[in-house]
Amino acid sequence: MLLKQHSEIIVAQRKKILHFHPKKDEADDILKVIMGPSGNLRAPSLVVGNKLVVGFHQEMYTALFD
Repeated sequence: MLLKQHSEIIVAQRKKILHFHPKKDEADDILKVIMGPSGNLRAPSLVVGNKLVVGFHQEMYTALFD
């Protein structure tokens, strides 16, 4: 499963940034926020090292890439 491959999943959801740890957090809780209405992974989605980053939030991207 895609979730278990990553140590952390960071999700931009409106003005919030959510952090999930697949080994501790329930997969259903993570899937509710990373899946779009079409049933596909929300965009943009990218892998940075061992983290899965979903959604766009300027501060989150600045923290990841600076």
